[in-house]
Amino acid sequence: MEYAMPLVDDLLTEIEAYLWFCSLDAASGFWAVMMTRRARKISAFVCALGHFEWLRMPFGLKNAPMIYQRMIDNALWGFVQPKGGWASFSEKMRMAETTDAKDRAGVTEASVGPNETPRAKFDADRALPTTESAVATLVNSPLADMYSSGEPDESSLVPVLDRRSFVDDICFGSETFDACLATLDRLFSRYRECRISVSFSKSLFVQRKIGFLSHDVSAAGIAPTAKKAAAVTELPFPSSKR
Repeated sequence: MEYAMPLVDDLLTEIEAYLWFCSLDAASGFWAVMMTRRARKISAFVCALGHFEWLRMPFGLKNAPMIYQRMIDNALWGFVQPKGGWASFSEKMRMAETTDAKDRAGVTEASVGPNETPRAKFDADRALPTTESAVATLVNSPLADMYSSGEPDESSLVPVLDRRSFVDDICFGSETFDACLATLDRLFSRYRECRISVSFSKSLFVQRKIGFLSHDVSAAGIAPTAKKAAAVTELPFPSSKR
């Protein structure tokens, strides 16, 4: 897969023109993306404990940043949607997760008879149904494959934010406090539809100054983060020819 990643300079262009800023960091990162059947097979690995397949997209895969970037760009710009729209797909996913939760509730490490030996972690996992989960079935269905439906309907191209993210980091601003809150509300509404979570401990909301991509961003301008710059300015002078 090939997908153009954003340039840092492009993301910082004209952002200092605002007075209030927000910086959001998506939760779980690549683990928010579920693996398809084919992706599970080609990324499987073997270790001393057995054969394993990734259920969520792991860090380290060559295409992982591009896949995640495309997902976030699609959420921000509204390029394409699942068949039936985001609201319908989100409700189907919620129902599938509820079904899977009920199935897992019956098989745990403690779910043994009175005269049986307690199960180890892997024994409990092996006792789960061998059939595909409801969530995995939905993810692998044509309903969820947004990118195979051809060109999207132009009427559906409704950007919620006129900026791109850098993988899972998003920075935006507004000239007034209320306008910044309104943009933040629109972004959260789109994230709720697309089922993307935000890490509140790593995010900053409506601040005069924030850090973004190793830069301090404020109305006064853009400057390198002091901690990052110190690594260069405090570099000791060479004491030998080596």
